[in-house]
Amino acid sequence: MDDVTIPVPELGRRARVAAADLAVRTRAEKDAALLAMADALEVHTSAITAANDADVARARENGTSEAIIDRLRLDEARITGMAGGLRQVAGLPDPVGEVVRGYALPNGLQVSQRRVPMGVVGIIYEARPNVTADAAGLALKSGNAVLLRGSSSAASSNAAVVEVLAAAAQTAGLPAEAVQLVRGEGHEPAKQLMRARGLVDVLVPRGGAGLIRSVVEESTVPVIETGVGNCHVYVDADADLAQALQIVLNAKTQRPSVCNAAETLLVHADVAARFLPDALSALRTAGVTVHGDDRVRAYDADVVAATDDDWAAEYLSLDIAVAVVDSLDDAVAHIRTWGSGHTEAIVTRSLAASRRFTATTDSAAVMVNASTRFTDGEQLGFGAEIGISTQKLHARGPMGLPELTTTTYVVTGEGHVRG
Repeated sequence: MDDVTIPVPELGRRARVAAADLAVRTRAEKDAALLAMADALEVHTSAITAANDADVARARENGTSEAIIDRLRLDEARITGMAGGLRQVAGLPDPVGEVVRGYALPNGLQVSQRRVPMGVVGIIYEARPNVTADAAGLALKSGNAVLLRGSSSAASSNAAVVEVLAAAAQTAGLPAEAVQLVRGEGHEPAKQLMRARGLVDVLVPRGGAGLIRSVVEESTVPVIETGVGNCHVYVDADADLAQALQIVLNAKTQRPSVCNAAETLLVHADVAARFLPDALSALRTAGVTVHGDDRVRAYDADVVAATDDDWAAEYLSLDIAVAVVDSLDDAVAHIRTWGSGHTEAIVTRSLAASRRFTATTDSAAVMVNASTRFTDGEQLGFGAEIGISTQKLHARGPMGLPELTTTTYVVTGEGHVRG
């Protein structure tokens, strides 16, 4: 199906028809489609990479940085990874139909709250065309039709991937309209998707702070906000300092360009003299630029003076902001002032300190004696994710299959009427 010129309202209407079909499909039918989609990606690798080559060539002509081009690129290995992701999703439990709670009322009515699909899920995302397959697979497995709006930089790649996925789904017996691409130049198609209230049930933005803010502020469709990650590591007065250094280095340097990488290190004043010299040296050796307050700079004159912009920054690079705090409560106050509500970590041997930290930081995920890098659906044991939500309604933290469902109450009686 060629949907190059199809406006968003028509795509939405088609998606709603497909969603009604998907809602009653069995797990076996959905899994078979996912496996067929995975196989099709591998069969059509050459066509997908040819389309991707065109995107990469345009990006280079436009002066795009090599870092962004690397995120844009699809090669045989990455397409194999996309196919593997779809197979992984096929192996996950189907959330649709799960009974969240069930009980009998004194009058004999049977009450059951069950998971059901959202319906039509819209996803607006940047750069990485591998997200196209991930998002399609998660939406389909949870019984939803999906409208995908990728960035213009990956337009050819996304079109090729969606064409392969939709055809494979149709061959497997599901509606091709279960997976549709919102095409067109400029921002207008994305704006139409944001305003498709009544056709699109929920919208998920994936990308940088600017994209997320734009979707949240402009959308009339309900949005699940996947926020930026200004993540903190707090080294408590009662920390194992060797363990703390290992965690800090992993959280900052294992993959600095992702949202669950640490951006700020807070160190209790009682251990600063013992911890910071080694930590600053190790960070420098790892290529990290440290932006610190005056108390941190007293240990190393090469530390860059930190400003408010540093405390608020999601660097996504080999940079980190470091401050000395006088108490756990001061660390929490700093996090609440500057953090983004994504992931915070405490390193401590004190059960009381860990309990207070987890109760007061108010973030989507809190790590105790573990790296912030574990805020990830696969790492937490429930498979692929659609994003990491930093909001508080419906979904919070890594969003897997259950977070792409809502619930319905099924009430069963035997001729019951209300007096």
